[in-house]
Amino acid sequence: MLISLVWVCLYLTGRVALTESVKQAKPVIISFALFVLWVFIQTLPLPMSWVVFLSPESAAIQSGLVDDFAQLSVNSFYTFESALTTLSFFLIFLLTLLLLNTAIRIKYFAIVIVVSGVFQAVYGSLMTLSGVEYILFFAKEASLGAASGTFINRNHFAGYLEMSLAIGVGLMIASLSRQPSVSFREWLQRLIKTLLSSKAVIRIALAIMVIALVLSRSRMGNIAFFSSLAIAGVIGLFGLWSLSRKGKISRYAVRPVLILFTSLIVIDLFIVGAWFGIDKVKDRIEQTSFATEIRDEMDINALDHFQSFIFTGSGGGTFSEVFPLYKTVLFPGFIDHAHNDFLEFGGEFGLAGLFLLAVIVGWSLFKAIQSQFVRRSYFMRGVGFSATMGIVAIMIHSTVDFNLQIPANAALFVVLLAFGWLSCHQRWLNGG
Repeated sequence: MLISLVWVCLYLTGRVALTESVKQAKPVIISFALFVLWVFIQTLPLPMSWVVFLSPESAAIQSGLVDDFAQLSVNSFYTFESALTTLSFFLIFLLTLLLLNTAIRIKYFAIVIVVSGVFQAVYGSLMTLSGVEYILFFAKEASLGAASGTFINRNHFAGYLEMSLAIGVGLMIASLSRQPSVSFREWLQRLIKTLLSSKAVIRIALAIMVIALVLSRSRMGNIAFFSSLAIAGVIGLFGLWSLSRKGKISRYAVRPVLILFTSLIVIDLFIVGAWFGIDKVKDRIEQTSFATEIRDEMDINALDHFQSFIFTGSGGGTFSEVFPLYKTVLFPGFIDHAHNDFLEFGGEFGLAGLFLLAVIVGWSLFKAIQSQFVRRSYFMRGVGFSATMGIVAIMIHSTVDFNLQIPANAALFVVLLAFGWLSCHQRWLNGG
């Protein structure tokens, strides 16, 4: 919020201007602003007759506690906190579009995210492989025997790595050579140059993060990563083929990207993964069944919550307050989040909020995919690939977990949404 205030002051004095990405993203910015406004509206005192009409279940819960006025939210304090958090994510989205206004800034930002992912990966892997398992300053109590970095939950650790890996793969794509080698000598020179360049460092960083992802033993984390890599890879390759057919890029551009994807799958999955226990992840997936899992019962109860507050929701941040009313099974421990982001968002924000979120995510993903087919700039297509892969990965993972309830993961996800617009509309040096 402070950075946003400084930017506004600079804008009013004419020292900064709106970027092309911001101008093009106006529909999504408006949708995001409306979503923030909607969460604040959930906390406002409204005439009880209005609440009875808009949200009968919320009115029933508050009956006897209030007389003339009530809120759409069943706990306005939690929802006000949620509104402030949502406002922060909105500002992160705007600042990403406003401040990453050159390719070099986007590149440095992407490198910082990859470095943070490598730190999490190295820290989490060392804690697990050494047997001395600490989350920074206190001993781990959950996810013992599995890497979780500085996260409490290994699945959220895996979610952060999925997005960091997506950005790293995008950087690799942006730096690949597009010209064919005409001789063995030239091929050898390029190989040596590659081994001594930043590309080799990024490739090593990707391998380290894949190792940590495997060590997390997160079933859906690993499925989401490799599935999103395959989906984004097919889209990216088809986009390259389409542009090369139109003569907008070199016809040799497809081959190095195809080689990169092949190496990611063969080396990271079959070699690195096998060495660090991909078979244990495979065993966990094979042993998964409705008889041993409680998430299906939780989803059914969360769906009941969603249906009861179908239009306006029970209020941001109120899932833990309302869920006990719909709980049909004695779950172990305290349930503070649904293991499904879609159901939790639906239950808390209703169809009104869910529609706005679908517009924000869907339109940003469309722009990321569109960049693969219209941009001549290899770097911008790499940014688009990062956004596509990262968004798809979290969407897959969100069907069984609550990554978007974790501030670090939600903030990085919002950055990836902004990357979709940057990849499609941010200017490149040659205008491509």
